[in-house]
Amino acid sequence: MNFRFIPTKKLAVITVALALAFAPAVAEARVGGGGSSGSRGARTFSAPPSTSTAPRTAAPIERSMTPQTQPGMGQSGLGQSAAGQARPGFFGSSLGRGLMAGLVGAGIFGLLSGSGMFGGLGSMSSFLGLIIQLGLLYLVVRFAMNWFARRQQPGMAGGAPGMGAARSSLGGMFGGGAASTGASPGYGGGGMGGAAPQSDLAISPEDFSAFERKLGEIQSAYGEENLDRLRRSVTPEMASYFAEGIAENARHGHINKVSGAKLLQGDLSEAWREGNADFATVAMRFSIVDTMVDRVTGAYVSGDRSAPSEVTEIWTFTRPSGTSVEDWKLSAIQQTA
Repeated sequence: MNFRFIPTKKLAVITVALALAFAPAVAEARVGGGGSSGSRGARTFSAPPSTSTAPRTAAPIERSMTPQTQPGMGQSGLGQSAAGQARPGFFGSSLGRGLMAGLVGAGIFGLLSGSGMFGGLGSMSSFLGLIIQLGLLYLVVRFAMNWFARRQQPGMAGGAPGMGAARSSLGGMFGGGAASTGASPGYGGGGMGGAAPQSDLAISPEDFSAFERKLGEIQSAYGEENLDRLRRSVTPEMASYFAEGIAENARHGHINKVSGAKLLQGDLSEAWREGNADFATVAMRFSIVDTMVDRVTGAYVSGDRSAPSEVTEIWTFTRPSGTSVEDWKLSAIQQTA
């Protein structure tokens, strides 16, 4: 296409269409990319109980190396599996949104050029063909990667699912307060109706302090793109997802600078023992400085370095049973629905 003979107005429309088509390719910021991924053992596809920090239902896990093998596992209140809800249709994915944006952009071009809503598609057939070919290649590669991952990953869902969901009325920030989860109806203030917390697995103030510490360490290591530090605080599965996010940012010439993570409120959703592993799912509301900068120039691409954003997420930690609080590792992140 020879842009020298295209009027300025039409050229601007084409530029906007191209920008819309490729915008979803830019990786989302923050640890976990603002999505829901990871493994929670046999409860991976079951929604954790809501808490005072995260009163809304947790978003289903969209990406996990844990196979959904149990027939009744992951049933939601609507009678559908969480895995089914977690996998959006083609146009709900990033690739689908990109293609749809390109079609819309082409339609706008057609209207402005006087050839009808989709009249501009003919002149852009090669461009759309390229997008479709790239989309097919992406789907094939993604399918192959998931297939190999499932064959190589032993899965964390082999153990018993525990004795039941545990709820906690622990309110406020982690740290200080009751000696155990069953000792006080409110941990550092707050609470959920004053009901005494119950849990299959006792979670101590030291455990909560470790969760808060891990929050800062993981966010800081991700912002510094330090994979060695990340691997000390997260499971191999989560480390692979974070590495993909860092690589995607690098491919676009960006660095996701994440810093200043500060826990504002946190409480326990559930904790249980499964085989030889302990699990604890906690809701955390925290502030964080989340920006995207140019890898070469250091110029800010998105985000505000002077105004921390506030985020509420549900994190699940795991450790071998009987080990210390320092052995907790992040195994899943879920957004609030």
